[in-house]
Amino acid sequence: MTQLEVRPPAAEVPVDDEKLVVARQWHPWRWVVSIVTLVLVAQFLHGFVSNPGWGWGTFADYFTAPSILAALWLTIQLTFWGTLIGFAIGIALAIARLSNNPVLQIIAWFYIWAFRSIPLIVQLLFWFNIAYLYQTLSFGVPFGPSFFEFNVNNVISGTTAAIIGLALHQAAYSAEIVRAGINSVDQGQLEAAAALGIPKHREFFKIVLPQAMRGILPNAANEVISLFKGTSIVSVMAIAELFYQVQVVYGRNGRVVPLLLVATVWYIVLTSILSVVQFYVERHYAKGAVRNIPSTPIQKLREKLAEITLAPRGATR
Repeated sequence: MTQLEVRPPAAEVPVDDEKLVVARQWHPWRWVVSIVTLVLVAQFLHGFVSNPGWGWGTFADYFTAPSILAALWLTIQLTFWGTLIGFAIGIALAIARLSNNPVLQIIAWFYIWAFRSIPLIVQLLFWFNIAYLYQTLSFGVPFGPSFFEFNVNNVISGTTAAIIGLALHQAAYSAEIVRAGINSVDQGQLEAAAALGIPKHREFFKIVLPQAMRGILPNAANEVISLFKGTSIVSVMAIAELFYQVQVVYGRNGRVVPLLLVATVWYIVLTSILSVVQFYVERHYAKGAVRNIPSTPIQKLREKLAEITLAPRGATR
């Protein structure tokens, strides 16, 4: 009878991890899709540049024309005043909704409900034609004598009516943005501040506001950008902002597409600037909330260049 000989397992040979060869996995369809996409993009860019219908000469003539720049400046002014007044009223409405006063809560809720329900163009036309309802406005004792009065047509011009309409419309949305940002702050922090005896105003500006801004800023920036593009609606009031001025010019020379391209590029440029400002403001308020503050595009470029220059030196070691 034969006996099976049991041999001890062979000793494992240590493997150097640095000598292991990692097999690269190929994705042929990924390359096919990428090539097809690049070909389509190249075709679009070629037609975008070579098609005479775009009228690049006309675009260059009117892009920095004095009338276009004046209209652009008016658009910036409408955006600035609409944002400033709108968020000022919105903050007051948000505080009213968060207060313990039921009268202020109801009035703030009704305002937000009404101005979010009515289209912006309707609000603008209403304020533009406010003189049909009130020829004069007076200030004085309610239901009593007035101290002075003024003619509405002499005070509320088309631009003023546009600013009022944009600001009041913006206030309804900014109020909800501010209220949501304040509600996002943990109530435990307020209780801790109250336990430490921190005054209410300092509690709001030092504890609540910096944390609320992290939730407010992204939505607020989107609202500002939407308001900037929404100023084109005031063209129905014959106000010479950017889009209206472009319509006037192509109404004279018939070059619709190049003039629309002028307005488009200016809207893109100003929106990009607002996006850059948003990034840096958000980065400022991110301090203390994240361990590592997001790098700026310049810092990312420097880090990438440092990796490229140090890569051959590291590979030779």
